[in-house]
Order: sequence, then structure tokens, then C-alpha cells
Amino acid sequence: MPISPPSHCPLCHAAAPFWLREGRRGMPARDYHRCPDCKLVFVPAVFHLDAAAERAEYDLHRNDPLDEGYRRFLGRLVKPLRERLPAGTTGLDFGCGPGPALQQLLRGNGLACATYDPYYQPDTTVLEARYDFVTCTEVVEHFAQPRASFDLLHTLLKPGGILAIMTRRPGDAAAFSTWHYSRDPTHIAFYALETFNWIADRYDLRIEVLADDIVLLHKRPADATIAHRPPGPVLP
Repeated sequence: MPISPPSHCPLCHAAAPFWLREGRRGMPARDYHRCPDCKLVFVPAVFHLDAAAERAEYDLHRNDPLDEGYRRFLGRLVKPLRERLPAGTTGLDFGCGPGPALQQLLRGNGLACATYDPYYQPDTTVLEARYDFVTCTEVVEHFAQPRASFDLLHTLLKPGGILAIMTRRPGDAAAFSTWHYSRDPTHIAFYALETFNWIADRYDLRIEVLADDIVLLHKRPADATIAHRPPGPVLP
């Protein structure tokens, strides 16, 4: 099979060339492109699963809210949110999956949380509200259209709000070709630190990197734009 031709980056829209081809036993190989501008690594749309196959893969994931290991994993995000947000603030777990594990942990720490998932919690009325925080735990790597998805996430945040993301960042080509994370057929977008910096710049967010797989993006308070505007002309 010939390599796929350059395609537009689904995040920044730059022309992104073929980077590598990788497969796994029992699964067809697929191509990965790497954007020269925002450094997003992505799978071209021709290799994406259809909705039914994607849902079937998600149904295999074991994210049991009662599993202590899973709760400890999510707790790595709950702790910094609790430290940065006052009790009673309201958030949204975007891409919550079938089990409300993160919602339960957040509520147990005094943070109210709604849920949304296109397959498991598809009530879109929650996308009409605005939130003090939005969480995306192991979600952004599933975005087929990252630009549109981050546009939405940005609008969901109130001024001063926090977008909290957990996703693993790719290494070089040699590491990527043996990386188990890239072999999940529903994982189609991979974000380097440079990618998150690009996102922060585009949406005027302050970035806070907490771990290799945790990034907080802070939306500026409502008065921040006013405070940073240059002074107007001196009137007579």
C-alpha cells in the first residue's frame, strides 16, 4: 500500500506529511502524519473506525467506578482541581464514558460535576451551560476533529475556568512505533507539549503542565483582557 499523501492537520490546518506506518497483530496497519507547525500526530480520516466499530471498542474498555486502581488514576487529576477551585464550583466531565467514576470523585471533593459522552451520556443540553472547569480524561486522543472539539471546550468554560486534560504524549518515531497507546484503534490524535502550547496560544489560555499526561489550561478571568489592553489615546 502506498503511503498516504500529505493532509491538512485537523487542529491547525497546516499541510502535514506522512510520518510513519504502524500496525499490530490481527489489525491492519495505519498511517500517522505529524504536523510541522503544531506537532500534532494524527491518523488520516481514511483509517478511522466507523461509529459502530468505535462504540464496540469503547465497550471493551474497563473503567469500573468501583475499581480502586482506576480511582487512584483519576485522583491524580481530582487533587489539583480541588486545590485550585473553591468548593461548590460546577464542572463538566466531557467524554465521561459509561461509568461516572470521575464525577463521583469530584463530588466527594466538593466539586459539582455534570457528564457528557456522545455514546453513553448523549444529552447535549449540558453543552448549553458554562462551567468553572471541564475535564477530559483519556478523551482528546479520540477527537476526529480537534479544532472543532477545542472550539467547543473553550466555549464551555467560564472566564477563569480550567480545562483539565489527561492524555499521553508521543515520543520520537522509534518510540512511537512500539508504543501501546498508539495501537488502540480509537486513538487517532496525539498531542506533544508543543501542541498544547499551540492550543494555549490560539485560545489565549495559560498552560500548566502537571505531569507527562496531565495539562491544565486556564481561561483568563473576564477582566484580564481589559487589564492588559494598551491605554487609549489621551483626549484633550
